This record gives sequence, structure tokens and C-alpha cells, in this order.
Amino acid sequence: MKKKSTKTKILCRLLTATLVSGVVFAGAGKAYAGEENYTYVYDYWEDVQESPDAYTVSRVFDFNALGISGNLKSPESLYVKGDQVYLCDTGNNRILVLERSGSDELSFVQEIKTVKGAEPETFSGPADIAVDNDGNYYIADRENNRVVKADPDLNFIMQFTKPDDEAIGAEQAFKPDKIVCDTAGRIYCESAGINKGLLKFEEDGTFSGFVGATRVSYNFIDYIWKRLASQEQRAQMISFVPTEYDNVYMDKEGFIYAVSGGLKEEDLDAGTVDAVRKLNMMGTDILVRNGDYPVFGDLYWGGAGGISGPSYFKDVTVLDNDIYICLDQKRGRLFGYDDQGRMVYAFGGNGNQAGYFRNPVSIEHMGNDLLVLDQLDCTITLFIPTDYGSLIYQAMDQFDNGEYDEAQATWEEVKTLNGNYSLAYIGIGRSLYRKGEYEEAMKYFEAKYDDENYSRAYAQYRKQWIRENIIGIVVVILALFLVPLSIGRVYKIKEDIDNADIFKLSK
Repeated sequence: MKKKSTKTKILCRLLTATLVSGVVFAGAGKAYAGEENYTYVYDYWEDVQESPDAYTVSRVFDFNALGISGNLKSPESLYVKGDQVYLCDTGNNRILVLERSGSDELSFVQEIKTVKGAEPETFSGPADIAVDNDGNYYIADRENNRVVKADPDLNFIMQFTKPDDEAIGAEQAFKPDKIVCDTAGRIYCESAGINKGLLKFEEDGTFSGFVGATRVSYNFIDYIWKRLASQEQRAQMISFVPTEYDNVYMDKEGFIYAVSGGLKEEDLDAGTVDAVRKLNMMGTDILVRNGDYPVFGDLYWGGAGGISGPSYFKDVTVLDNDIYICLDQKRGRLFGYDDQGRMVYAFGGNGNQAGYFRNPVSIEHMGNDLLVLDQLDCTITLFIPTDYGSLIYQAMDQFDNGEYDEAQATWEEVKTLNGNYSLAYIGIGRSLYRKGEYEEAMKYFEAKYDDENYSRAYAQYRKQWIRENIIGIVVVILALFLVPLSIGRVYKIKEDIDNADIFKLSK
């Protein structure tokens, strides 16, 4: 088994881009506008495969359905803590607290417009919010150039402002857009215009540096020219600097997922930039990318409907089973990936009907349910898993819990619903592998060209076969060694006897 080379995949992409973009991006195409089924995945050959819907729309909430006084204005962010949803109504300089009281009910609880004791007390362009385990609020008050911390009663505790650091120019403003906080009270902040990574502040407000700067991308010819150019010419050239993050999310284990949109096509194709990163405490990217294609959304970037170029990942959320879902603002789609970087599903699109978006800007989850905020429509769409989607999650949970027989059976159900689904075959193979049925596991890995798992299963199968046949192997080896030795010994004895008889006769 041998995977396709990168060149082969690019060639396949070029040969099929027109056909596929007609299927995927046509808007009015057969699977993505007006049809009940609008979910898809890519197979090993990077062909679009229609899929049963993993999610369905439970309800779409506007300000009337939420019981909010006055319409929303340019909302920018959602944040979930327990059964409460925090909505940053940025244009109205307020944060709305909502509560989920039923499977499809969100109701208004509280409006946050001030922090008592802060200076100033009111917000100006609140862009994001986080809540720690003690109930303290961290609010990215962008136009007030601060992140303000308040207790559960909204009394002022402290604020984080522009750091006094030479890496941040005097002319650069501190415009905190997105924040996350960890269990130790540290906050990580993305600030508009600062592209050196996330700003990290300690619990006492001390700035402790930048975390997770993105890789630098540059054109080699431009680099040579910049080396030869004069100082005046260099000043007019674009610097080779890391790109900014568009959003961040901290998972249950304290890892930060960060997404960057607006990346160049050539950089994505060359693999010099990453649309998604998973940062540890040291700021190192540890995201696993074992899929057959990169983690950057759609593989085909046709220009149907006036939309072209790669997906624009605006936000990301991470489920408890380590599936992370990226929100594509450009085409209104959601892309789910497992912890190995393999696509689980993709769905959504541009439009003004349920399940489609006009300008999605934020995604959150409650359990396995998803919430998506549309800034233009000022709505929140609640997605719940279908039976098909629930089976996928169930199989993953069973495998993680060591219930390999149950996981295999569940993946079989998934395969029955979607016979082209690669993860079902791989999931069955992994379950068989864990149970020691390596030869059978190899068949499932081979069926979906999973050469890495196939190689592992083959190595274990080879060891297993040797253990089971070691006695026979030893017997054969001994036979191959002893039989020639014995034959030679017999001939030697016979020769000695013959020589002895001749010696007696001569006497």
C-alpha cells in the first residue's frame, strides 16, 4: 500500500476542480441548496462524498425568541459555561446572559453593561468574554483598550492593559478581540493588529510574553530582493511577519486551539501556514495531522456564486471527545475533525434558510449540540446531532472507554448508514486491532488506504504469527540444519568403514 504523492493529489485536484466545485459550491447544486441532505466528506482520493446529515437544526433564535429588549447590533461572540450562554452584543455595548432550560429553549437572564468600580464602568465594543471556575468574568473591552476582570457580582477586580514591551510599538493600540482563561487565572488574548502571537497575562496582571506565534511565510525571490534592496526600498516592502489569529478556544485539558483566516492559497498548498493550531503551555503547536489531506476546510476553491479562495476559519470549538469544529465564515460551513486530523463531517452553506448563514462569526457547543452566531442576521442557530451523528460520537466514546466490541458494533451501524464513510472502516479496524485481531484489522485499513494503521497491524500480525508458529519454525530450522549435517556424518562414517576394510585387505 502506498499513499498518493502530493504532486499526484494536486494533479487530481486540478483535473477535477471544475466538476467538484459545481457540485459543492454551486449554491443551487443538488446537495447544498434546498435539499434535505447537505452534509459531505472527502474520500481518500479527495472526491466529495455525500453523507447523511450529522446535525439538524433544532431552532433559530432572534431577539424576539430570546426575549431580549431591542434588536442585536453587530454581535461578535458566543461563550458557554454550564447551561448559560453569554452573547457579546458588541454594537449595543452589552453582554447578554442566556440560559438553556430545555432541549430547544434559550431564555434571557441578565444584561451586563457595567462593571462597578471600573474606570470607566461601561463597556465600549465588548468583543469576547470568559468565565473562570470561581464565576469571575473576563471581558475583552476592545474600544476601551482593556480586558476587565470582575467578580460574580460584577464588582471590579482588575484590568489588563497594553503591555510595556518593546515588541509592541508605541503606535500600536491594544484592541483585545478574543480571550481565554485557564484554571490558574492566566489569560491569553488576541489583539487586533498585533501578530506576534497571543498575549499572555499572569493572574496578577503581569504580562509574561507572547505565546504561539504563527510560522513566517515568505516568497524566496522576494526574500533575495529584500536582502539586496536599499534601506528605502526595504521600508516600502511588506515585512515577512506571522499572521494574526482570528479566534481561540481552550479545551477541557487546557490546550488552546487557534484559527487563522485569510491565508493565501499558495501558502496553504505549500504547507507553510496552518489554518488551525493546537498550542500547549509552551506555545508549541501539537495538533496531530494524520489525515489524507490538510486541515483547512474545503479542498476545492472554485469561484461559484462569486466566492473563491480557501475557507476562512473564523472560530473553533472543541467537544469533550476531542472533535474540533471550525467555522468557515466565507461559505458558511462547519468542518469537524477528529483528534487525528481526519474530517468527520462538513455541512452548512450560504443562505437565509435554517442551517445556512449570511455572516457566521462564532461557534460554541453545549455537550454535543452546536450554537452558531450569525452577525448579519443577528441570530443564534442551535444544531443537535442526528441519529447518524450520535452513532459516530457513541462509537468514539466507546473506543476511548475501552469498549472495543461495542465500538465495533456501533461503527458497523454507521457503515450501514453510510457505506462510503472512511472513519467507519478505520474505526472497525482500530477496534479489531485493540482486540488483537490484527489480520482482520488489516483488511479494513487496506480498504481505506490507511497505510499507517495498516503497517502497525501488519507488524503486530507478524509478531503474533511468529509466536503461534514458533515451535514449527524451530523444528524447520533444526531440520534444515541437522539433516545436511547428519547426511554428511553418515557419508563420513561409511567412508571410514570402507577405508578400514581396504587397509585390512592390504595386510
